[in-house]
Amino acid sequence: MAGRAQADQLSTRPIGTITRGTTGVNRLRRSDRWLVHDELVRTRLREAPDPLVVDLGYGASPWTTLELATRLRAARPDVRVVGLEIDPARVVPGRDGVVFARGGFELAGLQPVLVRAFNVLRQYQEAEVAGAWARITDNLAPDGLLVDGTCDELGRRCAWVLLDRAGPVSLTLAWDPFTVETPSDLAERLPKVLIHRNVPGEKVHALLAAADRAWAHAAAMAPFGPRVRWRAAARLMREQGFPVREYRRRMRDNVLSVPWSAVAPAA
Repeated sequence: MAGRAQADQLSTRPIGTITRGTTGVNRLRRSDRWLVHDELVRTRLREAPDPLVVDLGYGASPWTTLELATRLRAARPDVRVVGLEIDPARVVPGRDGVVFARGGFELAGLQPVLVRAFNVLRQYQEAEVAGAWARITDNLAPDGLLVDGTCDELGRRCAWVLLDRAGPVSLTLAWDPFTVETPSDLAERLPKVLIHRNVPGEKVHALLAAADRAWAHAAAMAPFGPRVRWRAAARLMREQGFPVREYRRRMRDNVLSVPWSAVAPAA
């Protein structure tokens, strides 16, 4: 009852359009793992006076929001998670310390330190992305972050842009090492702002082509497993001048992360 009362106090004038609402248990595990371990995200979450996180557009079922809350508590035990949906029929009673309410890009009047919007903007037009980003980031806490991402139905291929109030910070691709054949297979899951930019002359196209070449070059490492092979491929890309982030810890997923400047669309 307390969760429902809190939800009722939130804004009832959401901005945006209703999406298809497709979701599934554990679908966003790769982005969740990255959020929990990313240094910038962890720092912002730990230092926030109010550790409020919004899961925007969680879909027809709230499972991924509940999973996000559970995983983020490893970094900040007192994190507060609110799931927002623009479709009132999808708003469910709060449970497990998570509140659900109606809301859109205006974030229901909240000022979270982190917003996750997965498979939301993918259903908009590319020209609408900048406005949606601005609307969301304007409502963040001063040091807040936005994750705008997409993934396939089983969460085996994921891609997301990390933004702060100043704009995009980085692009990250994460995939199941055992079911994805080449890095460029992630092209079909690029965020809306990049998915139509995977053409010659665009930076993201050059990045994916270089990743495929490095992956092929590292074929000799295949007997040691796809994770070892990808680490070798990523190292080769760095040697070639691509600013691929190096992770010191061993990763369960294959991850390719670069600064936004490395993939920013041509004017």
